[in-house]
Amino acid sequence: MKRLRVMMLVHPSLIPPEGPMDPNDPQMQAFETEYDVRNALVDLGHDVRVVGVYDDLAPARRTIEEWRPHIAFNLLEEFAGHAEFDYYVVSYLRMMGVPFTGCKPRGLVLARDKALSKKILKYHHIRVPDFVVFPRGRLRRRLPAVTYPMIVKSLIEQGSVGIARASYVENEVQLRERVALIHQRFDSDAIAEHYIDGRELYVTVIGNTRLEVFPIRELTFNKLEEGMPRVATYKV
Repeated sequence: MKRLRVMMLVHPSLIPPEGPMDPNDPQMQAFETEYDVRNALVDLGHDVRVVGVYDDLAPARRTIEEWRPHIAFNLLEEFAGHAEFDYYVVSYLRMMGVPFTGCKPRGLVLARDKALSKKILKYHHIRVPDFVVFPRGRLRRRLPAVTYPMIVKSLIEQGSVGIARASYVENEVQLRERVALIHQRFDSDAIAEHYIDGRELYVTVIGNTRLEVFPIRELTFNKLEEGMPRVATYKV
């Protein structure tokens, strides 16, 4: 295997420490992914530089100009504290001619917007839950006809951010309260989807023209109280 110079992009607060770490250390949980990825790349024989990026791309630019990385391993999920700005980083890498892991900018934009991605799926005759979008600062006096129960989320956040038991709503009062909370706490539009009870399955696919599909994983709710909706909250 060719030895590569890998620029690993992470949030500045998640730069993993050098040397071994105790997996049971509570501090380890914050940067566990970053720590494991860096160690895996090093174990494979690659040179790795971890670069922290928050609201300025200068650290990445200096690394590109001075070190000439072969590839960027992108672990950033936001830029300048905004989840919807994540595609700016990969757009910059693309303009600089640096190959990177993960989706291209267009893919990130499409996947980030839950309503847009559902519209695309529906266009291709793939069934999706009925939904309605509530833009920030424009909570209507009269809501459109919806079918309860519903689950309320941020339109753009991922990884169950903003999802709690209270995200499951059964009437208009609960819906309005949760939408207002999403607007205020996450400064993002909200989306309310018809809740469909069922199994929680995850399928990982990597590759471009040659796809590799990983085994299907299932999130089980064995410890859930009887009668509670099966929702993958952020706490989970």
